[in-house]
Amino acid sequence: MTTTLPAPAQALIDAANRGDLEGFLDAFTDHGVVDDWGREFRGRSAIRGWSDGEFIGVRVSLEVTGVTGGGDEYTVTAQVGGDGFNGPSHFSFRISGSHVTRMTIRA
Repeated sequence: MTTTLPAPAQALIDAANRGDLEGFLDAFTDHGVVDDWGREFRGRSAIRGWSDGEFIGVRVSLEVTGVTGGGDEYTVTAQVGGDGFNGPSHFSFRISGSHVTRMTIRA
């Protein structure tokens, strides 16, 4: 168990909390994936569309309450706020070098 996230995942969360769409997108690899409860969005354009309607576009806030994992896979427990979904959720991250390759959102 760990209490810190690798820089790419932390940068993604920080950008989301700032409402910084470009910083959020820059945290992903060119072929990054968001898996939002089984719906997959691949690549910058698809992730942007998803985020505009369901994440940064609804002023998401993520209060991290726990971190587990190591190596290239981490899971964050967070309290989600904003004008969309509100409540606890889990965000799993796959990391490759200095970027996120996949962010999976589950309850």
